[in-house]
Amino acid sequence: MRRLFALSVAAFALAAAFTPSAQAALDVGDKAPDFAIDASLGGNVFKFKLADELKKGPVVLYFFPAAFSVGCTIEAHEFAEATDQYRALGASIIGVSADGLDALKKFSVTECRNKFPVGADADQSVMKSYDAVLALKPEYANRTSYVIAPNGTILYQYTSLNPFKHVNNTMNALKGWAKR
Repeated sequence: MRRLFALSVAAFALAAAFTPSAQAALDVGDKAPDFAIDASLGGNVFKFKLADELKKGPVVLYFFPAAFSVGCTIEAHEFAEATDQYRALGASIIGVSADGLDALKKFSVTECRNKFPVGADADQSVMKSYDAVLALKPEYANRTSYVIAPNGTILYQYTSLNPFKHVNNTMNALKGWAKR
């Protein structure tokens, strides 16, 4: 399993190395594009609306390439394990990919462990608005995480195909924001 993961990360890293821009286009202080997307939480489908979530507090928006792939499964598990810590900071989480809603219904139960929603962006409109399309494999999202403040501005962004730093980095960004 570790070898398969290492090969997957190496393949995506190689692709990222030849990507014209390795960083997300939206930067700290930019206005986050609003969106509404079909999502699943615990296998139940609903309409996720960014504007509504921001009324409750900051939102961690993360894009992932493909449900049930090794790296995306690892990342979903890490976000699920950290969900209570995010909630303690007043934040909510949503993952977004180009996967269909049927796959994400299952992913939300098994890999997200019923802790946070995942949204289906089949037309990639949300991914494109956040510059989170994987350049060499445009049918997939790039692994990009954003922290969005309740006023709709980007507090933090991070792009890396390595799934291991997204939770730690977004958590630290939220903690820094909360101290202000």
